[in-house]
Amino acid sequence: MAMHAAARLLLSTTAQRASRAINPAAFEAVRPLASAAAEELKRTVLYDFHVSLGAKMVPFAGYSMPVQYKDSIIDSTKHCRSGTSIFDVAHMCGVKLHGKDAVKFIESVVVGDIASLKDGTGTLSVVTNDQGGIIDDTVIQKVNDEHIYLVLNAGCRDKDLAHLNKHLSAFDGDCTMHVYDERALLAVQGPKAHIAVQKLAPSVDLSKKYFSDFFEAEVGGYPCFVTRTGYTGEDGFEVSVPNEGAVPLCEKLLAVDEADVRMAGLGARDALRLEAGLCLYGNDLDESRTPIEAGLTWTIGKRRREKCDFVGGSVIKAQLEDNSAVKTRRVGILAGGAPPRNGAIVKNLEGKQVGVITSGAMSPVLGKNVSMGYVEKAFAKAGTELKVVVRNKESDAVVAKMPFVPTKYYRPE
Repeated sequence: MAMHAAARLLLSTTAQRASRAINPAAFEAVRPLASAAAEELKRTVLYDFHVSLGAKMVPFAGYSMPVQYKDSIIDSTKHCRSGTSIFDVAHMCGVKLHGKDAVKFIESVVVGDIASLKDGTGTLSVVTNDQGGIIDDTVIQKVNDEHIYLVLNAGCRDKDLAHLNKHLSAFDGDCTMHVYDERALLAVQGPKAHIAVQKLAPSVDLSKKYFSDFFEAEVGGYPCFVTRTGYTGEDGFEVSVPNEGAVPLCEKLLAVDEADVRMAGLGARDALRLEAGLCLYGNDLDESRTPIEAGLTWTIGKRRREKCDFVGGSVIKAQLEDNSAVKTRRVGILAGGAPPRNGAIVKNLEGKQVGVITSGAMSPVLGKNVSMGYVEKAFAKAGTELKVVVRNKESDAVVAKMPFVPTKYYRPE
């Protein structure tokens, strides 16, 4: 098959781009910094630990968070794809819904088929507004029929909790909500992550725990909630630990030499999620786009599609029944020139604007620019050649399938 012009350009510049240093502020994960800089920042329980390790701290989602440690973002990103990386995600908001009608309530505010999940398993879903727009994306775990565990994005915490409380107060059923402010959350990610976690959780056989599985166990001597999931495209675990155990657990994980464990920051996290084709709320997802428009139709459970009996369901049902109502598609884009960032214009070869970039960076693993964005449906097919405008300069681009780097989630064979 003939290679597209944009692809040829990318390959020719791979070596020189891979050797360049990356400015941490260039990553989408730190784009909200300017608006947060003037605010009084909150700190996770790991703040002093980060500082002691030489982390560069930046404002993010109202918190002071590590963007990188003493290694470069390129090295940190590559390390997560070969060893084990620990990310502090304690700024995120863990929530418990409990009661005999917990499943019924969560299904009234998200699009997923939670009732059909087996106990101890989960799924990605989205919380929707009255217009079907995405208030937040979240991983939801059905611990059992009376216990739902979910994690909300840090930047969406206040509006999410207000939304949940509003609908909970009007809910005719048995369901209560608890916010886990007494717990921290660590993301242990990478192909050797299971070695580190298994050593500290000997009571559990991790070979029998698959992607999206949830379980409770002692990890490093602390009672933890563990989900085999993450935001990197690699195998990994998100570990909810009591606040007092967060630093000691990090220290114990770092001491598992055979797992090659390092701390990692926001810079690597954003590069990893973009390479894996995963969305960043506020860039690739927002309240103006429905899950259909965002390429997340698969999150709407088949059982739910008939009634769409959740907030904003009538809008989403209409889009499911008449696909012509959806004008754009979220796609992956490979581009030459300077890395396209959020807001960069996408044009067709005739010079007409047909889309916009929502996330972009130079991929440390691939050594080329990777982006995602929204384009008109006629230009959404993989292989379609386009132009991307960065700082008033047009560069060749091509629509590409995602993920850019193959995912390695642990699933049954």
